[in-house]
Amino acid sequence: MDSKEISAFQQQLQDWYGINQRELPWRHTTDPYRIWVSEVMLQQTQVNTVIPYYYRFIERFPEVAGLARARSQAVLKSWEGLGYYARARNLHKAAAVVDSRYGGRVPDDWQDFTALPGVGPYIGAAVLSIAYSHPYAVVDGNVKRVLARVFEDPTPVNGSAGHGAFRRLADSLLDQSRPGIYNQALMEVGALVCKPANPRCADCPINTFCLGNRHGSLDRYPQRNKRKPVPEIRIAAGVIRRNGRVLITRRKPEGLLGGLWEFPGGKIHEGESAETACRREIKEEVGLNIVVDAHLTQVRHAYTHFKIVLEVFLCDHVDGNVRLNGPVDHRWIKIEDIDQYPVPRANLKFIPKLRVKKPEVFNE
Repeated sequence: MDSKEISAFQQQLQDWYGINQRELPWRHTTDPYRIWVSEVMLQQTQVNTVIPYYYRFIERFPEVAGLARARSQAVLKSWEGLGYYARARNLHKAAAVVDSRYGGRVPDDWQDFTALPGVGPYIGAAVLSIAYSHPYAVVDGNVKRVLARVFEDPTPVNGSAGHGAFRRLADSLLDQSRPGIYNQALMEVGALVCKPANPRCADCPINTFCLGNRHGSLDRYPQRNKRKPVPEIRIAAGVIRRNGRVLITRRKPEGLLGGLWEFPGGKIHEGESAETACRREIKEEVGLNIVVDAHLTQVRHAYTHFKIVLEVFLCDHVDGNVRLNGPVDHRWIKIEDIDQYPVPRANLKFIPKLRVKKPEVFNE
């Protein structure tokens, strides 16, 4: 595109956005902290899922200082069910840096802001352009898809060179005078019109610029490198009962699901029954001898790079004191108090069954 075409591209995009943008809570503020929270939550998560979490999180932590000084367990509990918990841990750490080093003001300098934990190029560009009107182009999945179709760009969007290539292209199209509006408009077209399947080309404000639309090649873009099949892992976990209470353990603060509480268990070995794995894992992880009473349920859950099939058993404590090997803390709690602890979404899927069966399960 020449400069005249780029100017028309920008104008048509932003005119459309002014009329068709969704009503989203973070679009009614210029507060960089609130925009930052929304962008962190929106990573890997759909907008409709994020909205209620955003409201609750901002109500609980309305400013940087409050988040910075909150207990990690309170932050994780507010994030519970949203997934990708490293986002919450990094946001908490970053808030502490902003509070102590920048007096609670989110820095508007690229180097300072992107040096914060969990703030990469995407969040850096989104927050600095939307909150501070700094000229940084946002490149997310929606943007890559739109640009790949408009320019019939064969660069695989999930390849190692993909992000740099699409960033250079996005930079060349950015409206330097209204970068925040432009970025949101381009992402909104990707979310509402230029969808992965069945794009609504007749409603697209930039269809006259789109080579994919002109040549009927939309189904070939964006291009992707083939991914390996997602592995499936079988896991056994036990709800261990003792004197009307159950045992929960807390994971190490770093890594997958770091800092969350869960019912003890682990991977089922090849050729091993789920029930045997449950007894073995509990012995290895918390040092207890238990007897398996009944199979409660099976839970399927998907993470980014793998899936799990979780077999959950009701168990009774036989003997032994808790000796942790892996977890960093434990509690014997009443099941009605489980809401006080942040737990993984896979656990949230079966906890309601424990509440329904409470008199039967706990012999009350």
